[in-house]
Amino acid sequence: MAAAPGALGALQAGRGRLVAACCARLGPGWRLSGLWAARRVGPPGWAPAAGVPAPRRGYGSEVKTEDELRVRHLEEENRGIVVLGINRAYGKNSLSKNLIKMLSKAVDALKSDKKVRTIIIRSEVPGIFCAGADLKERAKMPSSEVGPFVSKIRAVINDIGGTQRLPRAIGMSLAKELIFSARVLDGQEAKAVGLISHVLEQNQEGDAAYQKALDLAREFLPQGPVAMRVAKLAINQGMEVDLVTGLAIEEACYAQTISTKDRLEGLLAFKEKRPPRYKGE
Repeated sequence: MAAAPGALGALQAGRGRLVAACCARLGPGWRLSGLWAARRVGPPGWAPAAGVPAPRRGYGSEVKTEDELRVRHLEEENRGIVVLGINRAYGKNSLSKNLIKMLSKAVDALKSDKKVRTIIIRSEVPGIFCAGADLKERAKMPSSEVGPFVSKIRAVINDIGGTQRLPRAIGMSLAKELIFSARVLDGQEAKAVGLISHVLEQNQEGDAAYQKALDLAREFLPQGPVAMRVAKLAINQGMEVDLVTGLAIEEACYAQTISTKDRLEGLLAFKEKRPPRYKGE
């Protein structure tokens, strides 16, 4: 996880925006996600700050496989936000065949739900976000299954592929340095090179990253779904091409919004000096 940009920071979720929370441990006293790191300050059940050995934790017996991913649709002012909680403590939330299957099924269901605006991925296991691949399972997997399984992971989690994504994010020289050395970064270092967006002090509840994700998700909610969808498309595709081609992609994406009701609603709301009421149409 040390040099993987975004880690679990993005899923293919159609209309939904995705935010990752509750992070992977990158260095002493720090936890990192695709968006931020939270410095641990010693709340009950969490490791103390840097330099102090973490207490050993017992994870108990395996949970039922159907409980490894919990899907929660938030309500009231958070309506439109869905939380995917990874709950595979005995495997340190590593990506097993069953967990990938459940993630794929959940995301496929959310893609077609027009009420879903933002997806947050978080860990429900204190002190852990995701250990990466389930290497114990991988060791028992026939060679013929490895390739298709990795392809399945890529179909669900579109931020893997460190040798290609990391150089695009932080430059070729530094990417080679990190990949060749397998260096572990702390939160401040990861933010400094552009791997994450926020570094936070941990709170007493141990969920500072999740709360930040929730704050960001609330900022996304009132924005126009159509505009956000094409903006995401323009950014993702534009980053893979030269500037001239990228501007052409942007123009084509904007053209898709011209005939929409949301664009007209935005103009009318501006004229009437009121908040717009977008419907994604």
